[in-house]
Amino acid sequence: MAARASRPANVRECRPRALLAVGAFLAAALLVTAAFPAASQQRRYTIAFANITEEPGVTVEGTGFTGADVRQSFVLAARGQPIDLVLYDNHKDAAKALANVADAIQRKVDLYIQYFPDPAINKDVAEMLRGAGIPALAVNYPVTGALLYGVDNRAAGQVAGEALARFAGGAWSGQPMVAILLGNLTDQANGLPERVQGVREPLTRLLPAARIIALDTRGNPAQVSPLLGKAAAANPNARLLIAALDDATALSARSALEALGRTADAAIVGLGCDRSVHGGASEKKEIDPNNRGSILIGSVAFYLDRYGYDVLPLALRMLRGESVPARTPTRHILITAANVWREYPPYDMQ
Repeated sequence: MAARASRPANVRECRPRALLAVGAFLAAALLVTAAFPAASQQRRYTIAFANITEEPGVTVEGTGFTGADVRQSFVLAARGQPIDLVLYDNHKDAAKALANVADAIQRKVDLYIQYFPDPAINKDVAEMLRGAGIPALAVNYPVTGALLYGVDNRAAGQVAGEALARFAGGAWSGQPMVAILLGNLTDQANGLPERVQGVREPLTRLLPAARIIALDTRGNPAQVSPLLGKAAAANPNARLLIAALDDATALSARSALEALGRTADAAIVGLGCDRSVHGGASEKKEIDPNNRGSILIGSVAFYLDRYGYDVLPLALRMLRGESVPARTPTRHILITAANVWREYPPYDMQ
């Protein structure tokens, strides 16, 4: 009879008790998997987004962003999420906005996101959605009964005014200064009055000796150069602190000051932070880590090109029955050469 092979000392015999333990572990693992299904097994939601307008070249919210920028942010943010996105363009047209919501109701969407500036139409939209039992989320303009996500123009203006005041207080303390509010001051839409108020507050508080003047371009960038030329000539010995209400105005102000030879005693802060002032590493825009000497010291971010990343998570939380604040403001921070690539990683370095 052959001798029985001996078992190595470090290998134990598999006993029935061990088998039972393994079986119990596998059963528990199956229960956990059933309780927390994979992303592909999660419930999907149909979410409609009706954009303010996507007309080519038309900018929104008094910034350099377009409706196409906003739309693209929703498309990108929906990837990898349990969302079937239905996109509409309101065209800034009342009839189109009502037709869009009617179509969404017919499709039986789970949630409707409305981005439209007319209060009367938004009231009608709210009634239509309420009648259909569809929850709503509003962007920038209130819709009755809907949660609101939106820009905080006063807060954005305060960031700009404080940035200018602190820069001047550090670089030009004790010297004569003139603070200039520059932009389309006649525009009562797009929250511009609140933006102007926000800029004024920290300038008045932190630089009480500085004179504040307002230069109205009436929406015409060609007016920037003559307006600044007169202001600079009237204040030959003063430091010029310019709060430009949008980035296009900020860039025009930089060009005007260069032509006037006043770049050494001027500083500019813009509002919006669109792609005209920052971009890829190879583009050498004004706000760039390699361009720290620019008189455009920064621009306050409005992040319209990231709206989808903020709004769609709020929509999912609503649909899942989670607590969501009645109002969620956009985050507004100053984008400078020091933090631009952290906030907006250059696409040609990714």
